[in-house]
Amino acid sequence: MAPQRRGAPKAPEGSGAAERRRQSSTKSVRAPRDVRKKWLRVVVLGSCTALAACLFWGSLGGDDGITEVLAHRSEILPGRFIEVPCSEDYDSHRRFEGCSPRKCGRGISDAVITRDEARRIRSIAEKGLSLGGSDGGASILDLHSGALSVGKHFVNLYRYFGDKIQTIFSEEDFQLYRDVRQKVQLAIAQAFGISASSLHLTKPTFFSRINSTEARTAHDEYWHAHVDKVTYGSFDYTSLLYLSDYLDDFGGGRFVFMEEGANKTVEPRAGRVSFFTSGSENLHRVEKVHWGTRYAITIAFSCNPDHGISDPTLT
Repeated sequence: MAPQRRGAPKAPEGSGAAERRRQSSTKSVRAPRDVRKKWLRVVVLGSCTALAACLFWGSLGGDDGITEVLAHRSEILPGRFIEVPCSEDYDSHRRFEGCSPRKCGRGISDAVITRDEARRIRSIAEKGLSLGGSDGGASILDLHSGALSVGKHFVNLYRYFGDKIQTIFSEEDFQLYRDVRQKVQLAIAQAFGISASSLHLTKPTFFSRINSTEARTAHDEYWHAHVDKVTYGSFDYTSLLYLSDYLDDFGGGRFVFMEEGANKTVEPRAGRVSFFTSGSENLHRVEKVHWGTRYAITIAFSCNPDHGISDPTLT
C-alpha cells in the first residue's frame, strides 16, 4: 500500500492573533516603563541643575532671606540714609542731650574715605595681623587695647612684641588711622544732626580679617545676629569701613540688617562706610565668607564721655 502524503501540521486556529496580542501587550507594558525612565532622567537632570545653581550662587555669596540690597558693590554712593524708628534700648542707659539717639537709622557712603586711603589703612591691618592670626576664620587687631588674635587666644601685641612694633608700624600709619576715624566721626554727626564733639570713640574699635576657615572657638563665629547696644553697652553709633571688595576679594561676607520678611544687605566695597544707630532697630549679622579674605574696621562711638578711649599712638 503506497504511503499517504501528509501535509505540514496546521497551527491551531487563531494562534497568530494571540501572538500579535502578546506582542502588543508587551509593547503596552514597555511604553509606560520607557516614559517613567525618561521622566526619571528629566527629574535627575533638573535636580542636578538646581543643585549646581545653588552651589554657584552660594559661591558668589548668596544667602537666604535677602530681599533688598541697600548698596551694591558696583554703586558709588555720595550718601544714602534710611531712617527707622528708634528702639527702647537707649532708655535703660544714661541719656546725653544732643547726642543720644532720637533720630535712628542707617547710612552708607562712598564719599567719606577714598579707595587709596582704604588701601593704605588695609596695609596697617595686614602688617599687624601678620604677627598672629586666629586658627579659625576670624582674626582681630585692636590698636587701642593691643588685642591681637593668635591661635585660639589673644595677646597684647605691645607687650608681646615690645620694641619690634616700631619696625612694623610707622607714625604715618597711626596718623592715617586718626584721620580716617575723624572723617567717619564727622560723617556720622552730619547724618544724625548732632555735634561731632559730642561723640566719643569707644571700645572695642578694631580691624577684622575674615576668611572661610572653619571656626575653632566662639570668637570665630562672627555670623550670629546681634545688637551692638546689647552686646556692648557703650555703643550708641556703630560704623564699619570696608577695606576689600565683595566678589573681587571674597564671596559671602555681606552685611545684613535683619528685618522681619525684608532683610536688607550692604555689599562691601573698599572705602565704603556703613554706619547706624546701635540699638535693636538695627539688628544685624554678617554672612559667612565662602572664599577669599574680607577686611574691615569697626569704629564705634559713645555719647558718654566716661566710655571714651584715646586714639592709639606708636610711642
